[in-house]
Amino acid sequence: MATANLTVTVREKTGKGVSRELRRQGRIPAVVYGTSMEPCPISVDPKELHEAMDTEAGLNTLLTLKGAGPFDGKAVILKEMVVGPIKREPLHADFHAIDMQRTVNVMVPVHPVGKSKGEKEGGNLEIVRHEIEVVCLPTAIPSTIEIDITALEVGDVLHVGDVALPEGVELPADVNFTVITCTAPVVEKVEDEEEGEAIEAAVEAAGVVADEEDNEA
Repeated sequence: MATANLTVTVREKTGKGVSRELRRQGRIPAVVYGTSMEPCPISVDPKELHEAMDTEAGLNTLLTLKGAGPFDGKAVILKEMVVGPIKREPLHADFHAIDMQRTVNVMVPVHPVGKSKGEKEGGNLEIVRHEIEVVCLPTAIPSTIEIDITALEVGDVLHVGDVALPEGVELPADVNFTVITCTAPVVEKVEDEEEGEAIEAAVEAAGVVADEEDNEA
């Protein structure tokens, strides 16, 4: 479990005008909410947020908020980040206050380990799901879900039910969707193309000969 502290400030006012002014000041509007508290509008420095999230857990970093407000000392996770469509700059953030004694649903990145038998034979490894949803206590959130793919052969399909999860981590549903596949190599039909070109050349040559014979006649 990766943790970090993040200092935030209460927003006394809300609205588009206030949000624009905050961004001009180098901050972004945000909201903290959870079952144990009323939603609280705050502002945060996006650079400090980026630094706090720069851990092996990434978006699943457990943040402890600091500041003068009802959120002080609260453990939260970044639930959503709105970014600009062009520059991809942070525009708004939502933080979810969590109970350390209750399970949470989080998305965790998939990390294939090793090289499959199928790849060694020329096959292609295809990651269908780059993240999978898991349920666990906040203290048990894994940074990644490592999947040993060494035994995968061409044509094999690895479902989420086949994935070995860390202790204390479970799947939220019974849907056994595909996570990784190993597909057959793409065979280039070089011989067929060469044969086709040879036939076309022969037809063209025959046409030339026929034209010459007709002219002589």
